[in-house]
Formats: sequence, structure tokens, C-alpha cells
Amino acid sequence: MFIKIQNLRIHYKIFGAGESLIFLPGWGWGFEGYLKVIMHLAQNFRVIALDLPGFGLSTPPQTAWQTEQYAALVAEFARELEIINPIMVGHSLGGKIALYLTAENLVATKKLVLISSAGIKLPKKITQYGKMYAFKLLKNLACLPLLKIFLARKVNAYRNKVGSQDYRRAQGVMREILVRVVNEDFRSLLPKIKVPTLLIWGEKDTSSPLTAGQLMKKIIPEAKLVVFPKAGHFPHEHDCIEFCKQVDEFLS
Repeated sequence: MFIKIQNLRIHYKIFGAGESLIFLPGWGWGFEGYLKVIMHLAQNFRVIALDLPGFGLSTPPQTAWQTEQYAALVAEFARELEIINPIMVGHSLGGKIALYLTAENLVATKKLVLISSAGIKLPKKITQYGKMYAFKLLKNLACLPLLKIFLARKVNAYRNKVGSQDYRRAQGVMREILVRVVNEDFRSLLPKIKVPTLLIWGEKDTSSPLTAGQLMKKIIPEAKLVVFPKAGHFPHEHDCIEFCKQVDEFLS
């Protein structure tokens, strides 16, 4: 199904029946990448899953959005579908949007499940700073007329070497959006989350390191943290049975 929100064509689907649960995918994914989890949740809930703008079958924003704009769209989506007091479940970027919606009370969230959620910007390692400044220097040199042709390919090659996989894959406005959202830090919003919150994290997550989950556990008043040993950024795929068990217990 499709609905037009803020002049964007948003793809969504409703699974199951019962209490409403909004499912928000992570960066680079449509909801169809989470069907195994969604179908399990749909046994007990009315799951409303949507493709965020720029992913799946939803059209991308025309300008470089931040999390605030994504959250405003989801809030409007919930109003249009008359979704009241939903459970919010989000992975990665979807988790960041869900926590923003809840903290700012844009949606009257009943319970919150954050899976390897973005939201806390951790300090970069010294090696990361070195790579970042080297890239900026190379890019600035490539703007000089005498060096432009010579360095153009080197800039692209270095970008592909040091940039994250998400950054390399993103094109146009979505690359600008990625840069903006990864540089946001929402730790000041976390104390405002007053609903029961389940944090699910992979021990080996390098995209949203476990340190971020541990900080969220300390700051969110009613948070519980479950860590999946040896799992990365997709704990729901690493051990789907245990993941579903943890979510079921929390939502029961």
C-alpha cells in the first residue's frame, strides 16, 4: 500500500491484528528485509511497517533531511492512519527515529524497542580522525585548477577506501542525509523517554557499538539492555529465535 505524506509516496503494509505496533527499518533497508521478525510480531500485534523515505519503495526527500524531519513524517503517518498509543520498534536509524518520536512526545508511545539503535555519537579513534583529515586535505587540493584533473580519481578512490559501506552506497541527497544523521547526538533526549524500553544489542556491533547501548541503559529511566554474544549490527538475524523470545517477554 502507498500513502502520500509531505508530497512523498510512502510504502507501507499492515500485518496481523490487535494492539498497534509501528516498525521502523534501519538505514538502507525497506521493511521487507525484516519480514521474519515482522511476521512473528504479527501473531500478537497489528504491525504497521513502512519504508522510510529514500528506502524500499518510498520516494526520497528532496532536501537533506535530519532525524527530526523523518520523525515528523512518521508522526504524520501515524495520525493519518489513526494509530493511537502504539508500541514502537526500530532498528539502527529506525531506532533513532523511534526514540526521537518518544522523547519529544510526537507519538504517544506505549513501549519502545530499540535494536542496535543509532542516537549517541561516540568519540572517533585517533586513526579515524587521521583518515578524515587526510581525505579533507586531498579533497581541498583537488579543487585547485592545476591539480583538479590529476587528483579527481584519487579523491574518489580514497572516499571508497575510508568511507563506510553505507556512505559508499548512498547517492545524491541520501549521502548528504547520511552525513547529517550520523553526526547527531541525542543523549540529551534520552532522560525524556519515560516508557518501558528494551535495548537489544550485538556484542560485536561496529556500526552502533555496544558502548552506545550501555550509555542508553544508564540514561533512559526504564531501560533494559539485552546483549547478544558474538552478534554484530543485526542481532535479530544472528539469533532470531532468542530475539523474538526477548521481545515477546518484554511486550507481554
